[in-house]
Amino acid sequence: MNYRVPVPVPQVILDDVRGAQKMLSGVSRVTPMEGSRHLSALTGSPVHFKCENLQRTGSFKLRGAYVRIAGLRPEQRAAGVVAASAGNHAQGVALASSLLGVRSTVFMPVGAPLPKVAATQEYGAEVRLHGQVVDETLAAAQEYADRTGAVFIHPFDHRDIIAGQGTVGLEILEQCPEVRTILVGIGGGGLAAGVAVAVKALRPDVKVIGVQAAGAAAYPPSLRVGHPVSIEDPNTMADGIKVGRPGDVPFAIIGELLDDVRTVSEDALSSALLLCLERAKLVVEPAGCSTVAALLSEPELYGSGPVVAVLSGGNVDPLLLQRILRHGMAAAGRYLSLRLRVADRPGALAGLLAVLSTVDANVLDVSHVRTDPRLGLTEVEVELQLETKGPEHCAEVARSLHAAGYRVMD
Repeated sequence: MNYRVPVPVPQVILDDVRGAQKMLSGVSRVTPMEGSRHLSALTGSPVHFKCENLQRTGSFKLRGAYVRIAGLRPEQRAAGVVAASAGNHAQGVALASSLLGVRSTVFMPVGAPLPKVAATQEYGAEVRLHGQVVDETLAAAQEYADRTGAVFIHPFDHRDIIAGQGTVGLEILEQCPEVRTILVGIGGGGLAAGVAVAVKALRPDVKVIGVQAAGAAAYPPSLRVGHPVSIEDPNTMADGIKVGRPGDVPFAIIGELLDDVRTVSEDALSSALLLCLERAKLVVEPAGCSTVAALLSEPELYGSGPVVAVLSGGNVDPLLLQRILRHGMAAAGRYLSLRLRVADRPGALAGLLAVLSTVDANVLDVSHVRTDPRLGLTEVEVELQLETKGPEHCAEVARSLHAAGYRVMD
């Protein structure tokens, strides 16, 4: 990209990442690399997953948090640390602090999922719920730091955080030396910046491509103007990369080293999550599978050699997972909603269901409307929710209903 950033920011170099790797030895896991036959066939190149969803605390965040806290001076450690997060960073800071014997306080939004709150507490942090949105939570954490002297641990905008996250890039090169393209999700930019520093220093021929959710894509406009800019009201199911402004330190690195930043839709994110569950048997949160969404959205762009997609995290609330799975199945043509009119007499519904049975469509829900003034005196409107096998099966269902004399309503 080679965008110039006018504001001086701290440098992060390969030696920093290598130092972080030594520091993390025995602390973070060298997460596995798993192949994807489905995506390999789709792209025409071998595709591998770097499974940071299997990292301790369920995401890559432990790496940077540990390196940052381990680098504090004794008097800073004695004052404790504070962080603000809705999930992954909170757990990374909590565990890193416990391992290093440092007191930690983590501010989380009032509506944070209970499993994430409980996990953060179990890793040893004192959790304080404050604010309805992350910006309010962040302000409370910073006020706490100013008042108590605790060190604020930023989730991405610090050179030590970036160096720690960059160890993912070193592991990728060790595990898949033939790699030609690395895809990595971007929120504030710490992970992408760290991976880029490590990979480009050792293998400048390898493409490093960032992926953002289209509803929270602050990097493309920032890169166009050459400095971080904020976007209003970022909106995406991928809360792990739902960041309204790039960090100053990662932005400088990403502008210089990344080959491209691409965006993906909500439909692509939910389809990617479904694919990870069904095909790879991996639980991945929406932010963590943004890289898979990029492969699904534009597979033709990745046919030049082996691809590694970083699955950055697997911490997803079960209730959210349920909603996303429904969305992903609908996006993949696995759900079909129909409205049609039938005669209001005994056996009419059974006849309709018999037609659906012949084409192997699974009926999930049936509802009746009898009070619409547009209905005839002896008519009833039936709304059906069906589980299907994909777009072709949906078309087959529609053809069978039409052949049986039913008219599907718009």
